[in-house]
Amino acid sequence: MKEPSLPICLSCQIERKLDPKEPFFTTLGGGGLHTTEAKWFMIESQRHSFHLVDPSPWPISGSLGALATTVGGVMYMHPFQGGATLLSLGIIFILYTMFVWWRDVIHESTLEGHHTKVVQLGPRYGSIPFIVSEVMFLFAIFWASSHSSLAPTVEIGGIWPPKGIRVLDPREIPFLNTPILHSSGAAVTWAHHAILAGKEKRAVYALVATVLLALVSTSFQGMEYYQAPSTISDSIYGPTFSLATGFHGFHVIIGTLFSIICGIRQYLGHLTKEHHVGFEAVAWYWHFVDVVQLFLFVSIYWWGGI
Repeated sequence: MKEPSLPICLSCQIERKLDPKEPFFTTLGGGGLHTTEAKWFMIESQRHSFHLVDPSPWPISGSLGALATTVGGVMYMHPFQGGATLLSLGIIFILYTMFVWWRDVIHESTLEGHHTKVVQLGPRYGSIPFIVSEVMFLFAIFWASSHSSLAPTVEIGGIWPPKGIRVLDPREIPFLNTPILHSSGAAVTWAHHAILAGKEKRAVYALVATVLLALVSTSFQGMEYYQAPSTISDSIYGPTFSLATGFHGFHVIIGTLFSIICGIRQYLGHLTKEHHVGFEAVAWYWHFVDVVQLFLFVSIYWWGGI
């Protein structure tokens, strides 16, 4: 009797024969099959490589959450009664939508195998303009700092930092924080090579090292803010320093959360050498954070502290 053949796997683009001696196959609600090796296959093959998504309530729920957050924020700032409550509900709604929407994407890509190589191009190419937009945002802040520091006006004493402003010593915490953050970037590269080599445990260890180094870097920046001799309201130096370092620290926190999620997924066996677009987005984002740290140290800490 001829052995039954398994349809084409949409996630890894391979065709596999079923072995009668293999563990029992269990059907999933989404129409897929999986083994104890955590590989999922589609029951029915399709004639194209694209993913036709099912109807989802999350786009409209995210829009309503954003509307509530915007209106609540305006009410809170002016201040109208109930503004804080509406703002809090809007933020909670957005966070919930983010969680369940990404949960569904992970289910579609990892369990149901809808993310073929063609589908993976979408999120991969989408990550590039997102990072470029972040570059433009931080470029505007660096431009403001350079505009004031390269040609100081008489209103700030004709010097940079402005007259009467005390600044941090760039040879202390800023100089220490820079190699720590770049070490976390090296750990991300280590994790990437481990995933490509199929070494799952090493990838988990590398992501744990990335997260720990990022937490150390964030802690040092918090200590730096606590010891800073100037505030955000001190001349033009305070706003440019606080915006540049603050938003960079915010990007570090987002990248840390991103790395934690990828570490959990790697531990659960979701990421393979053929299917790890989410991790690639983390790696690109983290290297972007590393490059910004270099510009931050030179233009904000060193130039502003000499």
